[in-house]
Amino acid sequence: MQFHADSAKIKRWREERHWSQEHLADLAGIGLRTVQRIEQGEKASRESLMALAAAFNVDVMALTVDPKSEARAAVQQKAARKGAALRLSFWISLACYLFGMVLFTGINIGTGSHVMMWAMIWWTVGTAGHGLAVVLFELVNRHKALMGAQE
Repeated sequence: MQFHADSAKIKRWREERHWSQEHLADLAGIGLRTVQRIEQGEKASRESLMALAAAFNVDVMALTVDPKSEARAAVQQKAARKGAALRLSFWISLACYLFGMVLFTGINIGTGSHVMMWAMIWWTVGTAGHGLAVVLFELVNRHKALMGAQE
């Protein structure tokens, strides 16, 4: 039976102890290539994980990845990337809006009329709508995070 080892944790623990891969392999009584494969994220046998757990003096489950928490982390990471992209698009849009408002105000002053007033109003509505989308996205994600933490 194959287990999915937490390769990042195994490598981090090994490096925190200033052990080489060879030293860990010797302590665990497994091959160097096995340690290398596990640290690269490949599947590990139950026996290999048990040997590594004994070398680190921890329970074998401390070296495995929980599929549910891994999936949850992936979803959160994807939502964080989407949120960052949405916020960036808003700031770019806001910068364009401010430039446009300065330009339209100049045109209005230059012509002595309010020829650009409707364009300014509708652009303001669009920018406010974009800001509202960012706020709603953040609120929904925070609600999801709170609900996920309660489970």
